[in-house]
Amino acid sequence: MKLLVAGPFGVGKTTLIRTLSEIATLHTEEAMTETGRPVDDLAGVPEKVTTTVAVDFGRLTLPGNVVLYMFGTPGQRRFFPLWQDIARGAVGALVLADTRRLADSFEIMDMIEEQGLPYAVAVNCFPESPLHQVEVLRGRLDLHPATPLLLCDARDRDSSLDALIALAEHVLDTLPAAQSSAQSSAVAAQETP
Repeated sequence: MKLLVAGPFGVGKTTLIRTLSEIATLHTEEAMTETGRPVDDLAGVPEKVTTTVAVDFGRLTLPGNVVLYMFGTPGQRRFFPLWQDIARGAVGALVLADTRRLADSFEIMDMIEEQGLPYAVAVNCFPESPLHQVEVLRGRLDLHPATPLLLCDARDRDSSLDALIALAEHVLDTLPAAQSSAQSSAVAAQETP
């Protein structure tokens, strides 16, 4: 299964993929520069010194020989055309969010919804982040009741694995409905003169 790991700038996508991957990860992190300072908002992440400029990639095999291919996307708006290319062929997305900057997640979730991808949200619990109950976060993120929402620590393997498994289960639960809908549309198109 090809899965996206998406979210705003500095939310922990690279860290989560490194934490979970059973292979050496491909990552395209580069040092942040003065030139990027006006466009890369460091509010909430002043210690950030590198940023993903293309893609992160990792692989994880689950029991039952289910192989997850994780593609991490850059979080800055200027990379959104690249994001669309990376999204091709994905069956779902794990959106990482940060309670210090929840509003930054809306644009990413909108893009995922526009692609028609099922997704789960994992709120990455940074040590200095304010803590909220899951129900409060669900309301603030305006999530559909069926969208999985978890708290996680991208540095912790078990926590990150729980988030990825929740996404994989959600994707598998939604695939038959999506396939059935696509088949119904195809049949309707064939019957229309």
